[in-house]
Formats: sequence, structure tokens, C-alpha cells
Amino acid sequence: MTRPGDHGWSWRGIAAVTRRDLRVVRGSKPVIIPMILVPAILLVVLPAAMVLTVRLGADAIDLGDIDAMVGALSPEVAARVAADPTAGIIEVALVYLLSPLLLIVPLMTASVIAADAIAGERERQTLEGLLLTPLTDRELFTAKLLSAWLPAVAVGVVGGVVYAAVAELTTIGLVEHRLFPNLVWAGLVLWVGPAIAAVSLGITVLVSARVRTVQEAFQLAGIVVLPVIALIVSQAAGVLVLSPVLVLAGGAVIWVVAALLLPAGARAVSRTRLGERL
Repeated sequence: MTRPGDHGWSWRGIAAVTRRDLRVVRGSKPVIIPMILVPAILLVVLPAAMVLTVRLGADAIDLGDIDAMVGALSPEVAARVAADPTAGIIEVALVYLLSPLLLIVPLMTASVIAADAIAGERERQTLEGLLLTPLTDRELFTAKLLSAWLPAVAVGVVGGVVYAAVAELTTIGLVEHRLFPNLVWAGLVLWVGPAIAAVSLGITVLVSARVRTVQEAFQLAGIVVLPVIALIVSQAAGVLVLSPVLVLAGGAVIWVVAALLLPAGARAVSRTRLGERL
């Protein structure tokens, strides 16, 4: 759908749809609750519990359990682990092993909001009214994209700051140097997080445009978490360890994937295709 004689973008209309979607999100418990609980568990409870467990079991620490991963670290970090196993294991866990959890938060947030923004419109029987708005298909898709991507990035950044704060507070008196901020953390929060949120959006939009319920969209779009889990397992096995260069390169690849997925998502939310599933 295009407006004759108008080749510009209606940013006012895009902003109106985005604000409308954000109001719906704030009033939806099925969307808000996961956005609060998941970050709280992953970025507060889990790292705090890990530090507490290591503190309580300091006498039983066996470096053999993470020998493969330590071997893949820089000589400087490996030396700190050898000099003080308790502090070293905590540093390895917080800075490297658990840091990919920072990616699950923007990924999950983008997926939940995007699923509700499309499949949810169908469930609430508001999709037909949305399709009658005087926006082009590209503008409508952009509005839906922003209503999910902006909160995902915001939640990801706030979550990253909270994770760093929890790590610093729980390791007071145990680790002599500051663990955060560091380049790996900054790269994950500011570079890879927004990229993986965009990929999550692309996949979720494609799925949501083809299903009739939000629950179906959640289930099918959940596959985007698997690469993050694979990254955690790979680090634990010593196959690879996050570094600033790896984070930078990995983020670039993810942005390329997002650039390929989002145009496909834009085609999936065209009025013609969505109208067929009313």
C-alpha cells in the first residue's frame, strides 16, 4: 500500500503505531512478567548464587574442572587463576562463562514483544484495524520493528549494568581487581546484544506472521536461544573463549544475518499476507 505522490516516510505515523504497541506491552502481563523474571534470574540470581557457591566451597575447588577453559584463556588470566584458584574461578565464570547470558535478555525481550505485536494483534482481533492505517507496508513494519527492538536494546543495556553491579558487589573482598567494565562485556552489551535482538526480531516476525496465537509464536521462535547455549557450552569445553576480537567479529556476522532476515520479515507482514490470515 502506497500513498500517491508521497515518496517520504510518515515518521509521525510510525511513532504513533510504536507508542500504541508499547502501551499494549506495558499492559500485558504475559509480556511484562517474562521481561522482568528472566533478566532477574539470569543476571542477578544466577551470578550471585555462583559466587556464593564458590565462596562456601573454596576448600574443595578443583581446577581440573575448568582446565580446558583455563587453557584457552590469555596467559595473564591463566596466571591469576593459578595464583588464586577461588578468585580465578569466579573471574572466569563471571567474565567469560556466564557473560553470554547477557545476550539472552535482549533476544528474549525482542522475541516476546514481536510475537505479541503481530500474533497478539490477531488474538485481540485488532489486526484488521491496524491494516487499515494510512501507513505503507514498510512503515508499518518499521513501527513494529522499533516497538520491539528499542525495548530489547534498553532492557539489554540495563541488564548488562545490573549484571556488572552484582558481580562487583558479590566479589568484594574476594577478587582484588575490578572485573567490570571490560571490553568483552561492553561488546556483548552494546554491539552483539542489539544485533542478536534484530535477528530474533527477524525470525519472530517470520514465525508470527504464519501462526495464529502468541503461544505458537513463542514456541517456534525459541530456537534463537540455541546458539547462545552452544556458546556457553563451547566455552566450558575450551573450544573457544570470548575475546574482544571474537565479540567484534561475531557481532558483525550477526548484523549481516539480521540484514538478511529483516527484509524477509518485512515481506511477511505485508497487508496481503496478513490479511489472508485474519
